[in-house]
Amino acid sequence: MSTTQNVFLGIDAGTQSLKLLAYDAEQKNILHVSAASLELISRDDGSREQIAQWWLDALRQCMEELPAEIKARVRGIGVSGQQHGFVPLNKAGAVIAPVKLWCDTSTIAECEEITARFGGEDRCIDAVGNPILPGYTAPKVLWLKKNKPEAYAELAHILLPHDYLNFFLTGRIYTEYGDASGTGYLNILRREYDRDMLAAIDPDRDLLPLLPPLLEADSTVALSTEIAREFDLPAGVQVSTGGGDNMMAAFGTGSVAPSVLTMSLGTSGTLFAYSDKPAIDPNGELAAFCSSSGGWLPLQCTMNCTVATELTRKALGKSIPECEQLLAESNPGAGGLVSLPFYNGERTPNLPHARASLHGMNDGNTTPANLYRAAMEGATFTLRRGLDAFNRAGQSFTAIRLTGGGAKSPHWRQMVADIFNLPVEVPAQQEGAAFGAAMQALWACSDSGDLSALIAEHLAVEESLGCTPDTETAAAYQSHYQKFLELLSQQYPDIR
Repeated sequence: MSTTQNVFLGIDAGTQSLKLLAYDAEQKNILHVSAASLELISRDDGSREQIAQWWLDALRQCMEELPAEIKARVRGIGVSGQQHGFVPLNKAGAVIAPVKLWCDTSTIAECEEITARFGGEDRCIDAVGNPILPGYTAPKVLWLKKNKPEAYAELAHILLPHDYLNFFLTGRIYTEYGDASGTGYLNILRREYDRDMLAAIDPDRDLLPLLPPLLEADSTVALSTEIAREFDLPAGVQVSTGGGDNMMAAFGTGSVAPSVLTMSLGTSGTLFAYSDKPAIDPNGELAAFCSSSGGWLPLQCTMNCTVATELTRKALGKSIPECEQLLAESNPGAGGLVSLPFYNGERTPNLPHARASLHGMNDGNTTPANLYRAAMEGATFTLRRGLDAFNRAGQSFTAIRLTGGGAKSPHWRQMVADIFNLPVEVPAQQEGAAFGAAMQALWACSDSGDLSALIAEHLAVEESLGCTPDTETAAAYQSHYQKFLELLSQQYPDIR
């Protein structure tokens, strides 16, 4: 049995579960994957929270399931975390409040307050690259001040979820540019914290000393001896800077060089692509993030992707295979049905108060097949708006790398190819952010400066799952997409 330290662990702390993946860099294969489910605290005011201790409990559970022979070969660890969450710590490093998550929409008033103090949405975009949105970290900090003043008075460190897991693993507080650019207070143009935005969050307190230092993407920090002992890991294990789940998924899907657009069809839908310079959408719909690989990662996120299809599937009382058959029995355009699938409100477009609606119903088109197709088309059309935003930012693409649970559907893969009019590729490693976190750790621990070459060496594409646009269907979907946009503007005329 080999004891060479050539295994890299990827930890992905998502909304629904924490996942641990072990990758053998020498044999180029995934040795082990385990997961532990996570609860979600939901309230009617839009609050979506978790307890940070739940992540540590889940990580311990996953590490217990990792075989000893794999642990003995671990060389590096990378951490991926759900973006935008706010983990408040006191001076002792203890968490002093529940963690408000990316999907929390209870901070609308705080967004408006910060934006007004900063000088308006256009100035936010021009000055720091992004508007202040409910999902971001910035309004969560002001929310804590207004709603939990005792905790805010004790606040000493403002961390993101992946920062907190790195702190647990290393005993050091630090962050990196990718995840930090999803806070709202990192200037993505200058790649530094923005003092004016911090003052807009709290004019009465200097927040800069509360923020973690920024490390370069290929930096590493030693695993603490205490955690190495607890998890029975060898000496010398290094922890990479990690990043947000989308930044890590960029490693895991090959979006570390221009021209490839990654699309994730999960609970939320995301589009992102690497850029070697800031990519700003003048309408503010494209999140102008940094990457966790030294560049930028413009991104669009929608809050209702597989949410729409799963709610419809359950309402119809159908299994997933039965719904695949429904798609085969229906045609593009769903018989005239158009879904605005904003079940949880929406982030892009910025409609936190919106609710889902179905339009175009008549006495002949409300069949199960059309209802299910309309849900899938609505989720995909919402993401298709992201391609328009990328185009406004000067980005164009030759292919889409598809990941997430929705990528398992052959009909959804073909629908994406037709609606986007781009070929679709599916990575063989469908562990997304967890695999990407392991890839970042491998890169940070290796001597290779060429990240693209390293990823190309380890990332495989599942040729049998790829598809290309059908010319006739793609043309039809152009018309259906325009109808979707017209309906959207009728229902929400304030959208840019």
